[in-house]
Amino acid sequence: MTFKKIIFQLHKILGLSTGLVVFIVAITGCGWAFKEEIESLYDDYKKVVPENRPILTPTKAKDLAKQIFPDNTVHGTLFKKRDDAIEVIFYDAEPEFYQSVFLNPYSGEVIQVDDHLSGFFAFVLKGHMRLWLPKNIGEQIVGVSILIFIFIIISGFILWLPKKRKNLRQRLKFDWKSTTRWKRKNFDLHTVIGFYICAFSLVLAFTGSLMSYNWLKYAVYKSVGGEKEPVFMIPENIRKADEKEDVLPMDYLITKLSIENPDAESFELHYPHTSEESIYVEVSHSKGLYYDADYRFFDQKTLEEIETPSIYGKYENAGVAEKILRMNYDIHIGAIGGIVGKIIAFLISLLTASLPVTGALLWYGRTYKRKKKVLDGVKA
Repeated sequence: MTFKKIIFQLHKILGLSTGLVVFIVAITGCGWAFKEEIESLYDDYKKVVPENRPILTPTKAKDLAKQIFPDNTVHGTLFKKRDDAIEVIFYDAEPEFYQSVFLNPYSGEVIQVDDHLSGFFAFVLKGHMRLWLPKNIGEQIVGVSILIFIFIIISGFILWLPKKRKNLRQRLKFDWKSTTRWKRKNFDLHTVIGFYICAFSLVLAFTGSLMSYNWLKYAVYKSVGGEKEPVFMIPENIRKADEKEDVLPMDYLITKLSIENPDAESFELHYPHTSEESIYVEVSHSKGLYYDADYRFFDQKTLEEIETPSIYGKYENAGVAEKILRMNYDIHIGAIGGIVGKIIAFLISLLTASLPVTGALLWYGRTYKRKKKVLDGVKA
């Protein structure tokens, strides 16, 4: 067999075996692209009338929210602008629990409780990440299928390349006439669309794989010169629990950070789970973006800032390799390019979803045609 024939057979077999997974992941990716924009149409409860008095402290907000879910773990508390509700986030892995309690920042009144594991976007995300299967099974199937899809994209481009330069033009556009049969139209839909979106689809698939596999993230990070730890780490306190020091409560942190970062979008404070663990605060600087956030860590007793050995520290201290990994999620959903980037990500996901469909139809047409010829030969 020639090289292209081998590539064709692999492209066909792998495409048929992963087609349904790629279709589901791509279609649900379309649904996720404009999540924030759609949710903003009906989240008025997150806004409050600003008052001329202090807002709730992290400790008070946590205590009030714990009255709603006393048996669950507080993941963190999100503080935004003075006209935004305070969001106390609860998360437990087993059994899976993910809900938010929204509080009036001045009175402490419970405004609303959101279940992040139910509703349209929760359904979309579960399909995108694990095909609505149990987490351990579904995530493995999706992860492997997307790695295979990367090869399918590359092999598809190799197959797209025409043998003769004069045939290049017909691979770049839809040259349909009234007599053009549906099989030819389907072939063009698969090859022409595949060519124009292959680079973008490759980016989406690769950035998705980086989130699925730590070994791939590590390999990419080290290959571009990264020297830190490409994982999220919460460092331990500087002071030991038994050391006698004047204790500065964490409630000072939000005020302190707000003064230092007056233009910040939000401050998400994470409470230490042990007496040795430091306080972790994520300072977001851009609405709808995550890559340029500052991850800051503070001693529980003294509030002295602690440097982390991982790539997730202050953004101003991030090198090129760190920034590449930090941007991965924003690139994956198109947010790195604003609303235009999200539109592009939506369209690429939609067109990517069409490829398994047109590919399956190509296979069916060729197989059916071959079987029909055999049957006609038998009848003759």
